[in-house]
Amino acid sequence: MKRIIKSEIISNAVEKLCADANYVLPSDVLKSLKENSEKETGSSKEIFDEIVKNAEIAETEKIPLCQDTGTANFFVKFGKDVVIDGSNIYDAVNKGVSESYKNNYLRKSIVSDPIERKNTDDNTPANIYIDVVDGNNIEITFLPKGGGSENASSLKMLEPSAGWSGIKSFVLDAVKEKGANACPPLIIGVGIGGDFASVGYMAKEALLREIGSQNSNPYYSDKEKELLAEINKLNIGAMGLGGSTTALAVFINVKPCHIASLPVAVNIQCHSCRRKTIKI
Repeated sequence: MKRIIKSEIISNAVEKLCADANYVLPSDVLKSLKENSEKETGSSKEIFDEIVKNAEIAETEKIPLCQDTGTANFFVKFGKDVVIDGSNIYDAVNKGVSESYKNNYLRKSIVSDPIERKNTDDNTPANIYIDVVDGNNIEITFLPKGGGSENASSLKMLEPSAGWSGIKSFVLDAVKEKGANACPPLIIGVGIGGDFASVGYMAKEALLREIGSQNSNPYYSDKEKELLAEINKLNIGAMGLGGSTTALAVFINVKPCHIASLPVAVNIQCHSCRRKTIKI
């Protein structure tokens, strides 16, 4: 059955979503931070405790968890039986972003041109990824991604012969090189397969998984655990100052690829892994 949704309802929902996600750390992330804090000692434990305290203050005072309120990323599951009355989904979402970042005094970090560097003054345009699904609802997941962690991310087209050992080396090298700059402890999304365009998306989408969840494929579930263990041996630690917890989780997404290719992407997320999902 077709369902009509006014575009202003979407915009209003997105406006609130942007603020809520920037103020409240997801419960699974907060739980992981608290659990790992108990494993640390000295300055590392102090940093973990400060991160947890920061999250509690942000939620109570309704202020951003981090001053970098990020590029606005939206992952939308668009029901095929939905009809939007008014503007299209892209305009509706961008309007919500604009209103939220202006009205809630969230930092506006988007420039209209990568060379001219003029700020758009409302944090638009957002990155909007749409997946058409069955049903008459719209599910919207918001992931504000800070510049520091995004700059630490990497993509490489490996030769197929590189296999798992090549993938593992690339992921570890990426964390060694720039992980300390991304405000660890980290959450790391890994994309394997697809092509140059899709592998980066897969790595970023992997960051939407809850900490503690397991990959549905036992092989990749084991590889996630293997990577996490190796990364936590690097002694980068909280905020890059050493310790046994460099990452809270590693999540892998995979996709079929060309016989001549082995694309791999690493999307690094800081400890302030802000994300929230709503359904309209």
